[in-house]
Parts: sequence; structure tokens; C-alpha cells
Amino acid sequence: MKTQTIDGKLYKNMMIAARQTLLDQQELINALNVFPVPDGDTGTNMSLTLESAIKELQKEESESLDELADAVANGSLMGARGNSGVILSQLFRGFAKGLKNKERVTAREIAIALKSASDTAYQAVMKPTEGTILTVARESADAALLLAETEQDIGKFMKLVIQKANESLERTPELLKVLKDAGVVDSGGKGLVAIMEGALRGLTGEKLESESVKIPEHIDKELHDLVDSDEPQDLEYGYCTEFIIHAANISPESFRERIDAEGDSMLVVGNDELIKVHIHTNHPGKVMEEALKLGSLSDIKIDNMRLQHRHQVLDAKTEKQEKQVKKESQAKDYGMITVVMGEGLSRIMKDFNVDVIIEGGQTMNPSTEDFLNAIKEINADHIFILPNNSNIIMAANQAREITDKNVTVIPSKTIPQGIAAILSFNQDRDPGYNEESMNASIKEVRTGQVTYAVRDTSFKGMTIVKDELIGLSDKEIRSAGKDLQKVATELIDQMTSEEDEILTIYYGEDVSLEEATKLQEILESKYPELEVEVYEGGQPLYYYIFSLE
Repeated sequence: MKTQTIDGKLYKNMMIAARQTLLDQQELINALNVFPVPDGDTGTNMSLTLESAIKELQKEESESLDELADAVANGSLMGARGNSGVILSQLFRGFAKGLKNKERVTAREIAIALKSASDTAYQAVMKPTEGTILTVARESADAALLLAETEQDIGKFMKLVIQKANESLERTPELLKVLKDAGVVDSGGKGLVAIMEGALRGLTGEKLESESVKIPEHIDKELHDLVDSDEPQDLEYGYCTEFIIHAANISPESFRERIDAEGDSMLVVGNDELIKVHIHTNHPGKVMEEALKLGSLSDIKIDNMRLQHRHQVLDAKTEKQEKQVKKESQAKDYGMITVVMGEGLSRIMKDFNVDVIIEGGQTMNPSTEDFLNAIKEINADHIFILPNNSNIIMAANQAREITDKNVTVIPSKTIPQGIAAILSFNQDRDPGYNEESMNASIKEVRTGQVTYAVRDTSFKGMTIVKDELIGLSDKEIRSAGKDLQKVATELIDQMTSEEDEILTIYYGEDVSLEEATKLQEILESKYPELEVEVYEGGQPLYYYIFSLE
């Protein structure tokens, strides 16, 4: 059956089908993601963006085509995630412009709307990179204008446009060296093609069944080879920063110029009432301070891309290790137990492939029974325990003496010591070597902590009042006061030496990312020779935990 025009009802069906097809291919698209950073989230970001668009679409009571298209554009803008999500929102915005004041559209009018979508997306990007979703959008739109001159059946027209889009996608490695080196096509372009394919399924009425697309073996291998490095290549800016500015009479172009020097991969888009900002930067706080001069902020999201990459590397290595295990019932060589408190720290330990994480710390010491239960959970020839607190080491040693399994307790007294020990662990070496290496590593890291005084006290000439902030290192109070950033900075001043290279900050549940980022900027300025990293720890009691190496 030929379809000569599309109305609002049909458009809605097409968009809902597009969402499902994108979800089905999400993991494949994530696996293709190597540009601008191999962080494996393009499929996720595009899916979340489209999901937000569909929510707005379903809330729209009108069946008018242009109003439904506007709903998709607005919803995608509000929910845009990542570079790919923001560009996708601009494609929808441009497409909606092309459908303005239209109740039905022909193949020719769809082609014009696709061209409007491509133009709008290109205008939103200060430095468009060819070989990306932008290229696929532009080349498929150009092809659509030519195809619409001879093909009026929209179903056949869309099949031909998708064919041209796939041809454009296959050419992306020739335009972008990082894709060619990895042996993959552009992930954002693949996501756009998936949306177009889904829209066609919605047009034809083909039954949709949710089924994840399997990642081809060669892509899976090449992705693992690509990310199997300490740091993503050419990553000058470490924080993917996104937020929405709410204000009257604001100009995206003007704000784009104000933050141009602060990073790259910048997208600043919106209308007179709100602006969606996406930028890769080393100083999220500076960018948001500029934004606050214009209005209020919402939907703030800051991701450490270097940490994301490390997590992906660990996931890849973990998967490789899992494939080496013949049967789940067989004992593996090693198991690991650690003690932490805080969601962020727990996630970090999981990323390090720790088998059992016992919740506990300074005010909640796990018992010997807790350790015995954890030991029972692990089927391994040898188990290492990292207590991460001096008050917990005895209970861990008691569990080691009671159990009939081979257990070694590494006497880590702090979270940074525990992490250092895990990083020095070598799966391919014997238990004796690992014990020696892990014990040596905990001596190489120094720990600082910012908490509060539980009573009035005095220490080395400092008079400290109950509930006042204190900075601790080597069991001594090094700083005290009421200003968190000042106490933290003074603590680091006391701890640092000329040999130090890396300072890691784990911020607690009572500290915001913005506060932690501000401290990072202060310390980077004061100690330019130090690499300062910030991670969410989520720990109670301690506002900051510092690790110096």
C-alpha cells in the first residue's frame, strides 16, 4: 500500500517505533563509540535523549503534525545527554522547523525538513567534524532532496534515503582517522540510521519486538584493544559538563563566545528562554559561574571522562578474565574482600572487581562474623582482605584464623591504602608475591581526611571547638577551622612534598560536586606539578578523603 503523505498520528507512531529500534541497538552503538572519547555511552545518551522526546510527544494532546514535531524538539532539548544527544536534539529542532504550519507532508516536504535538520545541527556546532553523525545527516538529507524528485511513495522514499544514510555511515572511517584505526563506523551516525530505520518500521506498521542487537565479534575485539590503555588518547579536557540555563532574552551565540576558551566539544543551543550547554572542560565551575550570571541552572551533569574510560578499561579486562573461567562452579585463583562506606567508594571497588564489599568504617566496624560470611561467598583458592581501617584489622585477622580457607589480611588502614593495594595486585603472580607487593604499596600512599571534632580539644597550640572542622593526617590534626575549603587546603599544604605526582580527592556525602571541583581548581593552581583527580566517594563523616602519591 502506497503512502503519499504523513500526518500527526502517523508521525507519532514513527517516532515511538524509532525509540524502540534505537534501544534495540543501544549496546552496539555504545561499542562503536571511540570519538571524541572512547567512553562507550553514545547509544545510552541518544536513547535517553529520545526517551525524553517521546515523553513530551505522549503528553501532547494535539494531533497536529507541527505541534507534535515541536514536542519532540522541546523534549529532546530538555533531555539531551552528551555530545550525540545535543546534536540529535538539534536535528529534531531543525526537522520541526521544516514541518512548521503543516498538517500533512509529502516526500518532498520531508526531504526539505531533513535538510533543515542538518543545517540546524551544523550551525549548533562551532567546529563541525566530518565523519560523524553530522556527515550522515547532511549526506542523507542531500540524497533525500534528489530522491524526492522522482519517488512520491514515502515508504519507498525512506528505504532509499536509509540506503544512502548507510552508505554515508560506511564512509565515516575514511573521514575520521580514529574510526579507521579502530575499524569501526561512527557511533552517532549509526544511532541516526537506527532512528531512521525505526521510523520506517513505524510507517509500514511492522510489528516491533524488543531484541538487543548482538555486537559483532570483530567490533567487540577491536573495542577492547582500543580501550586497553591507561588513558584515552588526545584527551585534553577531562570533564563532560552539561546543564540548562533558564533566563529571559538570552542568546546561545553570545554565551557560546563567553565560554569558548574553556574547552572543546562545545554545543550551546536553545531559544529565548532556555539554553542547553554541553562542553568538555577542565574547569566545570568556571563555566557554570559564567552561566549563573545569566540565570538559574537545572539538569546539571558533570562526568569525569578519564574515570569513565578507566571504568571501561576495567570492564573490558574483567570480561576477558570471565571468559577464561571454564565453569562458574570452579574455584578461581583469587578473591578479594574490602570494607568501605559510601555509594561512590562502593562503585569504585566494584569497578576494581572486588568480590565482596562489606559496608563499614570508623563508626560501624564489621564483626568477625561479617568477614566469615564474606569469605564463604567466595569460591577462590586464595582470598585477600582489605580492612581499610585500623579498628577493623583485628576482626579480619580473627576471621582468617577461624576459616579453613587460605586468607591473607593486608593491613590497610585507610581507603587510599586499600585502593593502592588493589592496584598493585597481579592476577598472574603467586600469593606470596602479591602479599609483599600489596604491603609495600600501602606504604607509598599518604592519606588525609577532613572531618569534624566530636568534642572541645587542643592539639599542638590549636584550640578546637566541638563540631569544628579538622584536617587529619598520620593520626595528627594538621588544620582546623570553620571554612571547609580552607581547612582542606591547609591540610594538603601540610601533606605535600616535592616528590608527589598525584593527588586524588574523594568527596563525601555532605559535599557537592561543585564544591569538590572548586577545591580541585584551587589545588591545581597552587600545585601545578600535581595531577589532581576528583571522585565521588559518598562517605559519611569525612567531607574529604585525600590520597597523595
